[in-house]
Amino acid sequence: MQLLKELFTTDVGLLSAAVLLFILVMGGYYIRYFVGHMHADEAKNKQ
Repeated sequence: MQLLKELFTTDVGLLSAAVLLFILVMGGYYIRYFVGHMHADEAKNKQ
């Protein structure tokens, strides 16, 4: 519980949480981007 309190109340903890959130969002974007392009290439090659 102390770790969560420190994560959301200190400057360093807030910056760490922001970086983790950014990395997760960026990873989700790249997964969606790559999978979309893989499906597009598959459909293009089937023609």
